[in-house]
Amino acid sequence: MSGRSVGVLTIGQSPRTDVTPSIEAILENSVSIVESGGLDSLTHETVRSVEPDEFDTTYISRMRNGKSVKIGKTKLLPLLQAELSALEETVDIVLMLCTGDFPTLQSKKPIVYPDKVLNHIVSALLPTGSLGLIIPLEEQRETLLSKWQQKELKIFAEVASPYEESDIAGAALALQEQGANLIVLDCMGYNEQHKSEAVKGSGLPVLLPRTLVARIIAEYIAE
Repeated sequence: MSGRSVGVLTIGQSPRTDVTPSIEAILENSVSIVESGGLDSLTHETVRSVEPDEFDTTYISRMRNGKSVKIGKTKLLPLLQAELSALEETVDIVLMLCTGDFPTLQSKKPIVYPDKVLNHIVSALLPTGSLGLIIPLEEQRETLLSKWQQKELKIFAEVASPYEESDIAGAALALQEQGANLIVLDCMGYNEQHKSEAVKGSGLPVLLPRTLVARIIAEYIAE
């Protein structure tokens, strides 16, 4: 994998020091990571310009100072496209550091969208049954339940943010009690500790997006 480069595009600000170590551990030192963020051009004073309107899709991400920020999708998209267009000029493949869907983004290089990966993996692992989602924000519930809707699956969701003190184990237990067969931590902000807590709380298999997609990229760029 010598000389290969991976672009990591967050919807917040780069660098994502809370996420990239997990990815680096899987890709190993021979792969260079180049980070960029949709909000990199914004300051603490101007970040309010991307706050979600009442009817906009709400995302949450992390700023460079470690604080979380809510982002409106329609305001984010042009900023994200600009950063993506610049990033892909310097890397071999791009990883979108968000489990949301971004069908309007244009890319010249291969780009891995975690939501597409997760959707297909869940379809393969759980063609029928009940899927449990742990999500960051209550206001995301309806959007994410709709996004995940599959013909043969029942979908349940519990809220426990990866960006503040949250009862991940309790949320996982609640999903298990509702009948979930598999749990997805539906945000790139969730880490290995969150997964461990979810597994211990529920006794169920748990998918962690950041490590799942990193392994797929490692396979793609392997020589």
